[in-house]
Amino acid sequence: MGSRDEKPASSGFFAAIRNWGSVVHKSVNGLLGYEGLEVINPEGGTEDAEAEAQRGRWKQEDRDSYWQMMHKYIGSDVTSLVTLPVIIFEPMTMLQKMAELMEYCHLLDLADECEDPYMRLVYTSSWAVSVYFAFQRTWKPFNPILGETYEMVNHGGIKFIAEQVSHHPPMSAAHAENEHFIYDISSKLKTKFLGNSLEVYPVGRTRVTLKKAGVVLDLVPPPTKVNNLIFGRTWVDSPGEMVMTNLTTGDKVVLYFQPCGWFGAGRYEVDGYVYDAEEEPKILMTGKWSESMSCQPCDHEGEPLPGTELKEVWRVAATPVNDKYQYTYFAHKINSFDTAPKKLLASDSRLRPDRYALEKGDMSKSGTEKSSLEERQRAEKRHREVKGPQFTPRWFNMTGEITPTPWGDLEVYEYNDKYSEHRLNVDSSDSLEEVDMTSIEFNPWQYGNMAAE
Repeated sequence: MGSRDEKPASSGFFAAIRNWGSVVHKSVNGLLGYEGLEVINPEGGTEDAEAEAQRGRWKQEDRDSYWQMMHKYIGSDVTSLVTLPVIIFEPMTMLQKMAELMEYCHLLDLADECEDPYMRLVYTSSWAVSVYFAFQRTWKPFNPILGETYEMVNHGGIKFIAEQVSHHPPMSAAHAENEHFIYDISSKLKTKFLGNSLEVYPVGRTRVTLKKAGVVLDLVPPPTKVNNLIFGRTWVDSPGEMVMTNLTTGDKVVLYFQPCGWFGAGRYEVDGYVYDAEEEPKILMTGKWSESMSCQPCDHEGEPLPGTELKEVWRVAATPVNDKYQYTYFAHKINSFDTAPKKLLASDSRLRPDRYALEKGDMSKSGTEKSSLEERQRAEKRHREVKGPQFTPRWFNMTGEITPTPWGDLEVYEYNDKYSEHRLNVDSSDSLEEVDMTSIEFNPWQYGNMAAE
């Protein structure tokens, strides 16, 4: 995998369109008690660091309090180490955020219908790139409670289910399927807190099976860095390589996400190639993860073939204007009950009282409800440690397989088909009564009243 400053081998074509640079890093030396912290301005190279440091969402008293709580964790993985204030949250959980990858799932349908094996990788890798437009949001999603789920239907003919399968370490698993593809992921985020920034490493395994084409694809995404957490305007970058490999044929696509350079040069830009099993380039790809992706046939040197032109394969959809959380229309659908199935599981993220309160603008209630859920989760953990049994996920099984990733080993979970059986039984039932879903009490708990599910 490429490092932040590493450049992939490239032809004259991409060398001509690249504008390499590195972001301006400035220490906040002028602010007493915060010496050495880095403020990174993505838009320029001359603005004074102290001036940029005063910008952003934090009031000074909140910023000082947050820093007092967090500075001792510099260098640590803070995925679930600390309790964070609701002020930095968005009204969505990590399980829902996993579902955002399904917004442009029609690209997977196109890949399955495509006869050209290299264009198939163009469509699937563009699908993988598309979610980064949503990932640039600077609000933190809620960490799921152990046993929490998220279901989604009424989009692209898919059925989507995600479940929090482990609390320490935090791990999620998800499965989606329609007539064209099967999507499976085991995900365990790993972070490194650097004071005014956070590095996020996607320790996970993503597999996509294209049904008609009969191929299985593996995806390894780049890491992400969240800049200016405390000082300055928070922004997100994902420099490095994305690799999608056809495990059936050996073909692959390698895309390089450029780091943000001087005065924003290179920010959002993505380029790379589709290669055959002998690693000869077949199609070049270029675009911006914030806008669109295009492709063009190329020769064995990576140069565009004469008589061909760039073809756009994906473009970001229109988005709401001045949305508080920078949500897309699809993100709003994910939070709504329009995408919920009949007889929604009581463990569903939509039903979390802290998430719902934040969505309605009641930050005080959201914080209280969040603390209550976290205490209940700690109580259940103590109960299990004393009396057992160990927590067992409902919709996914631990395989015992350990797979290596660029950022550490991962325990692999697999979909156990029980959710498909559950949905079939529910959807085929004629005795279902209309239920006000907002009245369902959130219930992911292993102990207590599970009758609601």
